[in-house]
Amino acid sequence: MEQQTKWYAFFPNLLTVLNLLSGAVAIYFALNDNILAAVTLMFAGAIFDFLDGFAARLLKVSGELGKQLDSLADVVTFGVLPGALMFSIQRHLITDFAFVNLSPLEWAYILSPLCIPALSALRLAKFNIDSRQTKSFIGLPTPANALLVASIAWTIIHHPGFFPGWIANPLSISIITILFAVLLVSNIPMFSLKFSSLYLKENIIRYFFLFSSLTLIVILQITGISLAIILYVTLSIIQNFTKRKTEKK
Repeated sequence: MEQQTKWYAFFPNLLTVLNLLSGAVAIYFALNDNILAAVTLMFAGAIFDFLDGFAARLLKVSGELGKQLDSLADVVTFGVLPGALMFSIQRHLITDFAFVNLSPLEWAYILSPLCIPALSALRLAKFNIDSRQTKSFIGLPTPANALLVASIAWTIIHHPGFFPGWIANPLSISIITILFAVLLVSNIPMFSLKFSSLYLKENIIRYFFLFSSLTLIVILQITGISLAIILYVTLSIIQNFTKRKTEKK
């Protein structure tokens, strides 16, 4: 009860609402082919998403309302928005796009991004009731998937020659979309970036990931984010395989 009477208790929720509004406005830009504005607002939403939790812990005003509001905001910014971005990319990649002229296969390409908001919402709902995900994650976090999508979308539009043709086509984009959306609700454990200590031995995978990701982003800028997320998934799978192999001995 004491937390509810603190006059500054609204501040973390205000940051969460700013996350939601960033995502909502970005959806408009994504559907109107302004990928740069949409991606920029997604990054802004990600910053607000980080700051709201940080502020709640700092001010000691965390509560159930903030938890539920945070999930609702994340569904918009990291669920609906990446779906809109992938829809925009598919529309860009399909030759002579027009709804009335789409083939059944092209309709499948166009509709495939719907799996992102659907499975993002399911993942966030599961996260809220899963006590196992305090120090690590089960499945790919929604912000990671959203940043992957944003990076791919930005690269296809602003650096069209970067990805080879076998990647930058509607079929491959649909496969990538569905694959990473399924990872959201998978049971694959994935490491978090929360450090319980700074010892190298205990955090070698985190240090390696952070150093490699920073290098990729410095060299490739926004495009490097997509490769960093793929590296994150790969390292998580390797860590799980190594852990299971060790436990069997």
